[in-house]
Amino acid sequence: MEIVILAMVAAFLGLRLYSVLGRRAEHEEQPRLEPTSEPAPRISAPELTDRSAGSAQPRPLVPGVTPAIERGLKEIAVADKRFDILSFLEGAKGAYGMVLEAFWKGDRESLAKLCDPAVLTAFSAAIDAREAAGEKLDNRLVRITDAVIVAAALDGKVARIAVRFTADIAAVTRNAAGEVIAGSLTDAIEARDLWTFARPADSLAPDWLLDETDEA
Repeated sequence: MEIVILAMVAAFLGLRLYSVLGRRAEHEEQPRLEPTSEPAPRISAPELTDRSAGSAQPRPLVPGVTPAIERGLKEIAVADKRFDILSFLEGAKGAYGMVLEAFWKGDRESLAKLCDPAVLTAFSAAIDAREAAGEKLDNRLVRITDAVIVAAALDGKVARIAVRFTADIAAVTRNAAGEVIAGSLTDAIEARDLWTFARPADSLAPDWLLDETDEA
């Protein structure tokens, strides 16, 4: 199933990320990630290189990225003077949690603000199926252990950045009587997800869209 996207934790209570999501499925058929109903944090940030005194050559602020990724990040930074990679990553982590939480809670209103119509349709279908079965998700995002940029490109005027998340999630499914029928809140599982965020580089709005998600 298709899933959603981001923004910055520092602005967590006042900002909102809008998103487009790719495919995923609950348990076997739904996304395993979560957001809050709070406004999504903004994604914006500093330069891509460390130009501290004494540096003969600018050093990447994101160690270990491939030349292709670094080139893509630089192209985005040139097109969007406000882009800051560190703030982007913090915002991406905040968005990751918010989208998951909204989906798990069946919060269509929050998802409508975070997702593109096609993605919202996919999420809504999964929520409808869950409700028809009389089931509820009692999931918890325990922690995000890693968030790594795995791709970045300027596609025309649209900036696209893919982030691989590794997180611990406690997942529980309850029936209509509130009884646990799957999972455990005391035994978190590791989730690996690949989310791609997109944003028009010339947009005056700071918000990124979660363009697609998949299992990493």
